[in-house]
Amino acid sequence: MKTSGIEGPVTIGVLAGRTGVNVPTIRYYEGIGLIPPAQRRPSGHRVYGPAAQQLLTFIRSCRDFGFSIEQVRALVSLTEDGERDCVEARDIAQRHLDEVRNKLTELHALERSLVRFVSSCTAACAGGPAPKCTILKDLGRAAAATSAETGCCGQGA
Repeated sequence: MKTSGIEGPVTIGVLAGRTGVNVPTIRYYEGIGLIPPAQRRPSGHRVYGPAAQQLLTFIRSCRDFGFSIEQVRALVSLTEDGERDCVEARDIAQRHLDEVRNKLTELHALERSLVRFVSSCTAACAGGPAPKCTILKDLGRAAAATSAETGCCGQGA
């Protein structure tokens, strides 16, 4: 008995189980053209061949690494075109790496602020009445500063 791979056409539910991509997501990917449309049985049920499993496994891996749908679309197109240079894949990955590093920088700044909030509360008011909590006051000041920087409608001042 074979236990790996697709032996023949499988339903969307079986494909979902084998790839870890849920059924609505498979339908979505099909709808946006990320994967080719499934064949249909006379009953109208979708059926997929081995290529669909390979493609969905690749897409899932890309998404697990945080690549956007458009980045995944570009990477998928590279897997299908032997005339294109792998530098394109590297460039997509480099841009994504740059985005991840920017997010990490933002998250580290957020962490530092939260550490200050918690330390301030621990030192100044922990156990006191909530309305006098330094965290709530600091958050209020941060919101006011953000409003002043962006103006009333989210536009720069």
